[in-house]
Amino acid sequence: MPPPPPSGPAVVFLHGIGGAAHAWSVQMLRLGAAGYRPVALDFPGYGTRPPVTRLDCEGLAADVEAAISARALERPVLVGHSLGGMVVQTLLRRRRHPYRAAVLACTSPAFGSADGQVQRRFLAARLAPLEAGTSMAELAPQLVDAMIGPNAEAAGRAQAIALMRAVAPDTYRAALACLVRFDERANLAHIGVPVLCLACASDPNVPVAVMERMAQKIPHARFVCLAGLGHLPNLERPEAFDDALIAFLDGLPASP
Repeated sequence: MPPPPPSGPAVVFLHGIGGAAHAWSVQMLRLGAAGYRPVALDFPGYGTRPPVTRLDCEGLAADVEAAISARALERPVLVGHSLGGMVVQTLLRRRRHPYRAAVLACTSPAFGSADGQVQRRFLAARLAPLEAGTSMAELAPQLVDAMIGPNAEAAGRAQAIALMRAVAPDTYRAALACLVRFDERANLAHIGVPVLCLACASDPNVPVAVMERMAQKIPHARFVCLAGLGHLPNLERPEAFDDALIAFLDGLPASP
């Protein structure tokens, strides 16, 4: 017998700088089995899409809106990791009511400092190896190892490295430049859908305190912190990530 049709809402997954739609492969299987309709998207420049030289959150949000419209998804739940979480915040500002809920994983409402010094140092450090001739394939293991936590599974680390290796250098540069321009702090208090802010205790990129403060500024947001995991929880320990995600989804009101 064919499996029953999904009974829950669509869940749209948005990846980070070193990812792609395939980063959500485990979540796609588990959420599908739980009755949801999971959809993982590649940002421009990622997956099978050609490399790009410029990205910004407004353009990424418009790209996601077009993908949601093309698939006729009604009030989906948005799940964004890192840069994907920044795009989710942009989507929630652009259109306040078309979404059922949102999950912001290992992300922040802004990047850097007001004077731009943090942004300049970050870009210089991340881009220096590429400018020196190091390939993404060579760079990927050290980038991933600098992000994951002590409890990461070997299979998740290997998948993260493979995903990072597949990112085109031009796309990587464009995504980093997009990241450092991001600031959605002014909209946090106006978010009108249920939100889960999902942090990880060993995340070197987004401190737990940053996400906890963000959750406090979003009306009725829920905050969860996963122990022993770093910046890539959906890959490091998918079961722990999925348990937190599904608990949030199962707890959403039956009626929008």
